[in-house]
Amino acid sequence: MNAWVFLGIAIVLEVSGTILLKLSNGFEKWQWGVLSILCYSACFWMLAPAMKVIPVGIVYAIWSGVGIVAISIIGIFAFDERLSALQFAFIGMILIGAIGLNLTVQH
Repeated sequence: MNAWVFLGIAIVLEVSGTILLKLSNGFEKWQWGVLSILCYSACFWMLAPAMKVIPVGIVYAIWSGVGIVAISIIGIFAFDERLSALQFAFIGMILIGAIGLNLTVQH
């Protein structure tokens, strides 16, 4: 499988784990917490092969940057969280950085 596919799957699993962790309400609802741990574990299994091909700094920047943007958007729509205009601007900078890194990687 392509390293970028592994990275994409890792991002989806990390975001899923974060959503499940939120749903666990501080592990009061332990079933969601357990599912969160499983998603995070699977995320790292997917992240490792991506790091064999793509430089670790690039993988981590894209993984964390896209994850931040995705979970911020999900938080707004799914959990009714609010962000200020300045927070949106900084999240936008993270997204621009992740895209820029992706565009400059030698494939």
